Amino acid sequence: MAAKILSVVGARPNFMKVAAVCEAIKEYNSDAGADRIAHVLVHTGQHYDANMSDFFFNDLDLPKPNLFLGVGSGSHSTQTARVMEGFERVLLEEKPDAVVVVGDVNSTLACALATKKTWCSGTPCERDFIPKLAHIEAGLRSFDRTMPEEVNRIVTDSISDYLFTSEQSANENLRQEGVPEHKIHFVGNVMIDTLLRHHSKAEESAILNDLQLSEYGRLRPYALLTLHRPANVDDTSRFSRIVQSFLDLSRHMPIIFPAHPRTLKQIQAADLGDYFVDHYLDGPEPWDSRVRIRLLPPLGYLDFLKLARHSRTVLTDSGGVQKEAYLLGVPCVTLRDTTEWVETVESGWNVLVDLDRDAVIAALERNPPAERPQLYGGGHAAERVCDVIWAYTQRI
Repeated sequence: MAAKILSVVGARPNFMKVAAVCEAIKEYNSDAGADRIAHVLVHTGQHYDANMSDFFFNDLDLPKPNLFLGVGSGSHSTQTARVMEGFERVLLEEKPDAVVVVGDVNSTLACALATKKTWCSGTPCERDFIPKLAHIEAGLRSFDRTMPEEVNRIVTDSISDYLFTSEQSANENLRQEGVPEHKIHFVGNVMIDTLLRHHSKAEESAILNDLQLSEYGRLRPYALLTLHRPANVDDTSRFSRIVQSFLDLSRHMPIIFPAHPRTLKQIQAADLGDYFVDHYLDGPEPWDSRVRIRLLPPLGYLDFLKLARHSRTVLTDSGGVQKEAYLLGVPCVTLRDTTEWVETVESGWNVLVDLDRDAVIAALERNPPAERPQLYGGGHAAERVCDVIWAYTQRI
């Protein structure tokens, strides 16, 4: 009997992770010569902008979602409530054996809560049941509960039946929180699966030429910046100081800034447009000799991967981008005072800096470590996830 698994995507970090799960399920069924796993892909619509969603589905060869909830924007509570309401209807109609959620966005929390609070009706010969909940990237902790993502992680882990971890520190965090050992499964990081599968294709991207970062095969040194956390961009005073600091840094090398839509709104609201060369409306243009940050629309996965891979350094406040930089062997400066990806810091490839211009410059000028330990499982994480869930469904 086929197992029915329902996977959830909602925001950019989810797409790369679930892409690996989709591919693993397809290979799992192909190897078996039958559909051992019936897979339903649900897109909550948390990232509703085409640049934040459609591009990723195309780049990652993700199948078209079976269901789209279209929840759109809203406060954390409003968005979470809308996802829960829509996802409950999905659960009652689909009656999955297991629900797979990934990462730490609002859709992750909302679908986890809905799953563990919904009884699905069986056939007349079966009893009603609550689907099992599997959390990919479980156990990560920044130990900063002012971050919405930290709250999402903690709550999701506390109610999950299967906790798929990507690193040893995550295992230890869960054990210290009293999670039974049989629930913890170290599988590695599913983003490695996706990155390895698409690395060659990303190298075909023309983004470096489009932005005039490469000419006649010679690469200009540049830094890649991402910035979107409310703590950094919603406070106008703090955001202005960050931008001013980066303007100084851009004297050392160009800074390329693909901006999240909500970050763009804050740039406009704070009247910071003069700090940027704006490619949002104008598209790429001849190299601007003025010292300004180069503002881009959100990029697809392949273009972003190419930019990150060839950058001198990555500046970010994103957990996922910290990990991508490490996997690509690019030094990272994290614009926070905590991180859930502690191994990247311990290895020396990631430095935490909080609004200290001199520290950022020092981090930019440092040489990367001579070694980069393999931390995240080697590229077969999604296969291991499928093995565990399939084994469970055969015991039902």
